[in-house]
Amino acid sequence: MQKIIHSWAAGVFLLLAVAFSASAAPKISYRLSMPEPQTHYFEVEMRLEDFKGKNLDLTMPVWAPGSYLIREFPKNVEAFEAYVGSNRVSSGKLDKNTWRVVSGGKDVTVKYKVYAFELSVRTSFIDASHGYLNGTSVFMYPEGHKDLPSTVTVVPFKSWSKVSTGLPAVAGQPFTFKAPNYDVLADSPFEIGNHEILSFESNGVKHDVAMYGDANYDAQRLTADMKKVTEEAAKVFGELPVNYYLFIVHNLASGSGGLEHLNSTTLSTTRTTYGTERGYEGFLNLVAHEYFHLWNVKRLRPIALGPFDYNQENYSRMLWVSEGFTSYYADVIMRRAGFTSEREHLEKIGSSITSVENTPGNKVVSAAQSSFDAWIKQYRPDENSYNTHLSYYSKGGLLGMLLDMEILKASNGSKSLDDAMRAMYDEYYKKKKRGFTDQEFQQGIEKFTGRSMDDFFRRYVYGVETPDYNTFFSAVGITLTDLNKGTNNPLLGAAISTTTGKPVVTTVTRNGSAWQSGLNVNDEIIGMNGYRVADDINKSIPAYAVGDVLELVVSRSGQLMILPVTLLKDQTIKFRADLAPNATDVQKKSYLKWTSAK
Repeated sequence: MQKIIHSWAAGVFLLLAVAFSASAAPKISYRLSMPEPQTHYFEVEMRLEDFKGKNLDLTMPVWAPGSYLIREFPKNVEAFEAYVGSNRVSSGKLDKNTWRVVSGGKDVTVKYKVYAFELSVRTSFIDASHGYLNGTSVFMYPEGHKDLPSTVTVVPFKSWSKVSTGLPAVAGQPFTFKAPNYDVLADSPFEIGNHEILSFESNGVKHDVAMYGDANYDAQRLTADMKKVTEEAAKVFGELPVNYYLFIVHNLASGSGGLEHLNSTTLSTTRTTYGTERGYEGFLNLVAHEYFHLWNVKRLRPIALGPFDYNQENYSRMLWVSEGFTSYYADVIMRRAGFTSEREHLEKIGSSITSVENTPGNKVVSAAQSSFDAWIKQYRPDENSYNTHLSYYSKGGLLGMLLDMEILKASNGSKSLDDAMRAMYDEYYKKKKRGFTDQEFQQGIEKFTGRSMDDFFRRYVYGVETPDYNTFFSAVGITLTDLNKGTNNPLLGAAISTTTGKPVVTTVTRNGSAWQSGLNVNDEIIGMNGYRVADDINKSIPAYAVGDVLELVVSRSGQLMILPVTLLKDQTIKFRADLAPNATDVQKKSYLKWTSAK
C-alpha cells in the first residue's frame, strides 16, 4: 500500500512538473560581443526560451526616444540567423524592421551583426578605441513582449576593461546586467572600453562620469561643479528619483549635444571645451539641461511620450514643454548654482528673446505645431527652415520664462513655475503614474496663476502673436530695451559662406532686401558695383545707406547675371535686459524667488 501511494505521489509530482514547465515564463538574454572593433560591428546573440507558437517575430526600433526622427536603425543589421539547438531554422524579414523565425515552439538562438559607425548621442558606434551603443539601434525584442525582463552580457574586446551603463549588474556575473523590460533596456546606453570613470555623490546618490577621449578637464573641479548643478536641479522637484546616475561624456574634436535617459545621459563636447570659462560654463549648462530631463520628460511627460511605439512616429504638441522648459531651467539652475552672474543671466534673457523674435519662422509656426512637426522638420533643416520653422527648444524656453513670470506675479512672489512643475510631477508621475494631456498641463499652470490661461495658450502657444515682454517681466522688475529702435541701418538679409573659397549664398531671409530682389540660395557672388569680390559682402553693407542699390554679378547654375539689390531697413530687434532701479518690494521678492538658490 505504501508503494502505491508513493507511485501516485510521484505521478502527481511529474504532472505538476510538466504543467509548470509548460507554463514557464519566457526568458530573454543577450550576449553582446565585439571581436573586431576596427570593422565597426557589434555582434549580438539573443537567446529566447519558452516562447510558444510556431513563429517568433523579432522587431528592431526605427527611432531613439528623445530624438524625434525616424532613423531606420534596421538598415545596419546583417547576417541574421536563427537556431534551434545547433540546427539553423528558417527566418526572414516581414517588413523593414521585423524578422520572423520559424521556431516550432522551441527555444531559439538568434545571431546578427550591427554596423555601428555614427558617433552621436542618439546612435551607436564602435572602433578600435571604444564602443558606444543605444539600445534601440542594437537590441531587437520579441513582438508583443516588451514587458519581459532580460539580461545583457557584454564581452568587451580583449584589451578593454570597462563597461559603464545605468543598468544594475547581476551579482557574480562579470559585465552582466539586467533590465526589467525592453523600455528600460532601450533607455540605458553602454560605454565600453578603457575610459576614465569619475565619481561624486549628490543627494546621497552615487553619480559616475564615464569620460571617453582625452580632454583638458580638471577632474576635481569638474565633479565638484557637476555636484552643484545636480543638487540645484533636484531642489526644483524636491527629490532624486534614482539610486544611481551615469553621465557618459564623449570628448571629441568637434560638435556638442546630449540625450537623456531614465537614469543616465550621454553628452558630447569638444575636448578643449573645459579650457575657457565660456566653454566650461557651456558644458555645465549641457549637464544641467540633460540632468533636468531626469524629471521633465523621463517622468513628468506628455502622455504621447510613453509607453513608446518604436515602429513609427510618436506625435506630441508638447515638446515645447519637454525640451523648451528644460532649456529654460538649465539657465535658471546655472544662475541659482552661482555659475552665471546677474549680468550674464540678464544678457541671456535679452539674447533669447532677440533670437526668437528675429527668426522669421516665429511668425509662421507656433510652438505647438513646431513640436508636432519635429519628426519632419527639427532634424531635417534645409535652406528655407529659417523662414518656416522655429525650434521648440528656443520658443519653449521663452514660453516657460513667461509662464514663470505669470505665476510670480499672480502670487506676489510666493510661488513660481517650480511649484507648478513639482505639483504636476506629484500628480501625474507619482500618483497617477501616467503622462499628462495638453489640457491637463494647462490646468496645472492655472492652479498657480489662479485664473484661466486660455488667452495665453491661444495667442502664444497655439498662435504666433508677439508678447508684450515688458509687461511680463515687470513681475520681477526687469525692463527690456530694443537697442535697434530708432536706427536706420541697411541689411542685406542673406547669409553668405566662403568655406569653398567662393562667396555663396546659404540662406535668404523672408521679406528682406535679398528676398525682395530675387537673390537665391546657392548663388555665387562674383562682383559688386563693378568690383570683383572674394569675401562675404555683408561686411561691406554698413558703408551703404537704406535705399542704395547694389549691382551684383552672380553665377546661378553656371550662368552669369547682373542682379540689382535695393537695400532695405534692418527690421531686426536687439533686446537688452536690465533690473529696474526703482523696483518695488514685491518685484524684488519675486526676483529673488526666481533666481536665488532654494
